Amino acid sequence: MTEHDDEETGEHPVPRLSDSEALLRRVADMISSAKTMPLSSSAMINRDEILELLEEANNRLPEELRAARWLLRERDEFLAKTRREGDDILDAARAQAERMVQRTEVVRAAQQRARQIVTTSEDEARRLRHEVEDYCDQRLGQFEVILDKVLKTVQAGRDRLIPTGLPEPDADEAEAAAEHEAVFFDQDD
Repeated sequence: MTEHDDEETGEHPVPRLSDSEALLRRVADMISSAKTMPLSSSAMINRDEILELLEEANNRLPEELRAARWLLRERDEFLAKTRREGDDILDAARAQAERMVQRTEVVRAAQQRARQIVTTSEDEARRLRHEVEDYCDQRLGQFEVILDKVLKTVQAGRDRLIPTGLPEPDADEAEAAAEHEAVFFDQDD
């Protein structure tokens, strides 16, 4: 069973002791299992054996320290690389967000300008319509005055043509005369 198998089953892997740690563990076991001196807290141990184990552990430490330093350096390089990649991703995301904001601002400004143009055009159309209506009303008023004067002049001319001493025409004659005048004036149609 490998370390990966232990992780998959949810069990905690038993850490592998380095050579120097194993040697130091043996020294500790030897000291803890050593016989104590009667009436004392001192223990009897084989000095030469303990010294030999400690020296061997001491000799193996530099190799393990080099390996640990190498692992730390690798870890630092990996973290620095990961930070750089993360910073690059963040910079790219910020740049894209800025471009999107600028596009959004351009669209928003264009929409606002379009609304202003529409509002201005509607106001101008309304103003022009009122001016045209006022102009037409003035011209029609002038025509009304002129037509009223012409009507009065025509009526005065007709009144002069009617003899004062002649009897009033009866209704049939007046109706025939009105039809004759209507036909006379409708000839333009």
